[in-house]
Amino acid sequence: IPESGHKYYLQFSTEDYRTGEDAGSCLATVLYPKKKSPPVVSIKCSRTKDKKEILEEDNRLYQRIRHQTKPITGNNIPDSYGHIEPALEPVWALAVAGSSSIMWEKSTETLGYSLAQVKAAKQWIRKDEFIEFDYTVLLHEIPTQEIISCHMRLTWLPGHPLKVKHFCASASHGLDEGSGAESGSASAEKAANF
Repeated sequence: IPESGHKYYLQFSTEDYRTGEDAGSCLATVLYPKKKSPPVVSIKCSRTKDKKEILEEDNRLYQRIRHQTKPITGNNIPDSYGHIEPALEPVWALAVAGSSSIMWEKSTETLGYSLAQVKAAKQWIRKDEFIEFDYTVLLHEIPTQEIISCHMRLTWLPGHPLKVKHFCASASHGLDEGSGAESGSASAEKAANF
């Protein structure tokens, strides 16, 4: 689109990252503006699970984390063999969701990212009902093959948007500007450092 950027129309299917089951199909438009800013995304999906079933799964994950007797901590998730300890699967699930907002913000037409590993995770005990974690995640940058380290603070309660704050660093780029607070993956508000 002259003066605006490149617009893409996509049709794709989704799957549950844990089970590999079909999770629905989506139609999307993505506009990469000429100026350096996150893409503008419009997406509509049909899901194979209804909202009630999704909320029930979210609540099971939430209860599993919430009923720990002490704060959850973990390192190197998955390990060098690709194995995730069953007790750390909820930590990994939240890292996948939270890091997707970082990847969305950092992606361009020529660079993409995937979550390579959670180097460290630490749960914070809160007085309210929210769950909060600090993560150090490693993102695999494609096509450069560079590994980018990001610190991420994630806050979540089922039925509410996931809130993510982050900053990233890489060997060749130094410190990248991080985010403020994000709700979901499509809106961002600048906030103070954390």
